Amino acid sequence: MEFLKANGIDDPSLIKEIDYQEVLNQQEIYGEELYLFSNKDMQKEVIVPKLKGEPLGIVIVESGWGSMVPTVVLANMCPQGAAARCGQLNIGDQIMSVNGISLVGLPLSSCQTYMKTARNQTVVKLTTVSCPPVVEVLIKRPDVKYQLGFSVQNGVICSLLRGGIAERGGVRVGHRIIEINAQSVVAVPHEKIVTMLATSVGEIHMKTMPTSIFRLLTGQDTPHYI
Repeated sequence: MEFLKANGIDDPSLIKEIDYQEVLNQQEIYGEELYLFSNKDMQKEVIVPKLKGEPLGIVIVESGWGSMVPTVVLANMCPQGAAARCGQLNIGDQIMSVNGISLVGLPLSSCQTYMKTARNQTVVKLTTVSCPPVVEVLIKRPDVKYQLGFSVQNGVICSLLRGGIAERGGVRVGHRIIEINAQSVVAVPHEKIVTMLATSVGEIHMKTMPTSIFRLLTGQDTPHYI
């Protein structure tokens, strides 16, 4: 609005003050991530013994733009692979570092490269935070006149307003919506999902997971292990 005014666009019908800040103030930052990543005791050191030249046998994906701690998520494991054999890793775990090298904030391609360089080692040390693959989201929206602040295409969250009620409530770009207010939307048409979101008020509960994990778990994608 300040930008429009500065450029001579001050038509009252176009520029309307709203009490969005008050709504935003009522939306606490939701989710377990703050607790999981701020508590050092929640981090786990995992030692993965393996043969020299053997891959770890994992698939990693991005945690999703908007995550409190952007890092990579364990999306799949080869049943006979080194990571699965160690018995200490689970789908959904976020990997903080490999052999002492932090992966936090790095692009997915860089994280994959660090994983691949460990192939010639017989022991790989991972620092992980155990997280469920499904993310719980809670958005407080008192009226439909307030935008949720994210867009959806075929159940996948495509964009997100930084600092809005949706981001504070746990919405992440690149995640697939699994449930809206305890109703599964896995096989629901795009138009119905949009309508459900557009008309929901009060407390909006959702469950989401990274789309890559969803597609791997449902057999839509073939895992490429590293």
